[in-house]
Amino acid sequence: MKNRTQYLSRLITFLALIILISLTTIGSANGQSSMAQKFKDMTPQQRAGYQTGLMKTKLKLDTQQIVKVKAVNIKYAEKFQPIIKSDDNRFSKISQFMSLQKQKDLELKTIFTEVQFKQYKDFENEMRKKMQDKMSN
Repeated sequence: MKNRTQYLSRLITFLALIILISLTTIGSANGQSSMAQKFKDMTPQQRAGYQTGLMKTKLKLDTQQIVKVKAVNIKYAEKFQPIIKSDDNRFSKISQFMSLQKQKDLELKTIFTEVQFKQYKDFENEMRKKMQDKMSN
């Protein structure tokens, strides 16, 4: 039961992050389905560019870190693309997303300082909480 709860918590965190990033990227849109469609229509490069810009600002990355983070973001945006476009069921997509996100986090951890990685994880948690609050209202 505890493992299931942890899994669901991680799942919610990841989904919240993806949704929040897409909402921020897209701006205000009319209706949730419209936002989801725009997110699906973004190129991996657009998503990676947005993520890199956000990380650069939030984590105060230096020039070398920006180059490395951008490469990681592009790499994983391209890996996420087939999942986003697939007709797989929601749970299958979530499982695939979570697996890739873990790999991405491990790569980012080698680029960030300990403080930056903590800030990155704190930001993810903040986004998850915001999405949970939105879902409950």
